[in-house]
Amino acid sequence: MYNQIMYYNSKNLKFAKKMRSNMTEEEAKLWSILRAKRFYGYKFKRQVLIGDYIVDFLCPEKKLIVEVDGGQHNEPNEIEYDNQRTVYLSNLGYKVLRFWNNDVNQNIDGVCEVIKKSLD
Repeated sequence: MYNQIMYYNSKNLKFAKKMRSNMTEEEAKLWSILRAKRFYGYKFKRQVLIGDYIVDFLCPEKKLIVEVDGGQHNEPNEIEYDNQRTVYLSNLGYKVLRFWNNDVNQNIDGVCEVIKKSLD
């Protein structure tokens, strides 16, 4: 199992639940591959709270986080926030993979190959 920080901001918990039902097209596309242990037998969860952060996809067994980012993540303040977030999650022992929406749309096989290699 994994050691997840077990405190939640109730606002974030509500937001995570909302995000589970309002995925982006790219998140839905990747989730259709990762869900239900379809991805090489590994279980993934979506929109998981870790501390004060919500991660797109988590494989608890391998402590692997997969993020699918839109263009807003290319703004200077978002880059800084994402970097701080990645450092925090890495310090907890998680590996964080980030993919742009266009990676998922134009090269889903390549995205899946990177994820698979990270699970080995």
